[in-house]
Amino acid sequence: MEQESGAKTGGFRQVIGFPLETVDPPDNSGLLSVTPMRNYGFKLSAFWTLRLVFSLGILLAWVAGPLSHAMPRAEKHETRHEIDRLEDEWRNAILGKDVKAIDALLADDYMAITANGTLESKDESLANLRNGVVQFKSIEFSDRKVRFYGTTALVTCRAEVIGSSAEGDLSGSYRFTRVYARDTNGTWRAVSFEASRIRDPGDRKHEADDHR
Repeated sequence: MEQESGAKTGGFRQVIGFPLETVDPPDNSGLLSVTPMRNYGFKLSAFWTLRLVFSLGILLAWVAGPLSHAMPRAEKHETRHEIDRLEDEWRNAILGKDVKAIDALLADDYMAITANGTLESKDESLANLRNGVVQFKSIEFSDRKVRFYGTTALVTCRAEVIGSSAEGDLSGSYRFTRVYARDTNGTWRAVSFEASRIRDPGDRKHEADDHR
């Protein structure tokens, strides 16, 4: 029995890569900062120690698996197509002044930051579209990227716009970010939007000259 125990201990030494004596040094170790552990009559064999470590590893992998792969690849691919479809629906509804379609696409607590830095709620967005405050003749999307964070989708995109508002011409190139959230019924709705105009280096130079 003693030989078997010694064999198991020796095997465990090979697995962990250092001698067990370094974990609990003897009384004559000569190290002032080391206090020898008391023997309470219970000793975990090397075999069961290794099995415990292996079991804990499996448990951690089982728990971490769903966290690192929150959405299966097939579902992610399908959901990406759904977000693309919603973006196209938004574009068509804006161009067609379809207030009802925009109402269905936006969450009740939707909030937008327009390109001029003003906040715009869902009701304000619908009113501006309904009253013709904002007019769009053309919107072309490019360089769209979609990322998922659980039940949240983040869309970044470039848009070439031809249009106008009460404040003047809106035509130009823009970068925007739109955030979608999926509700308990599985429906994706836009909850946030922010747009920024892309300015050419020449535009910045002219603005600097105007402020001199």
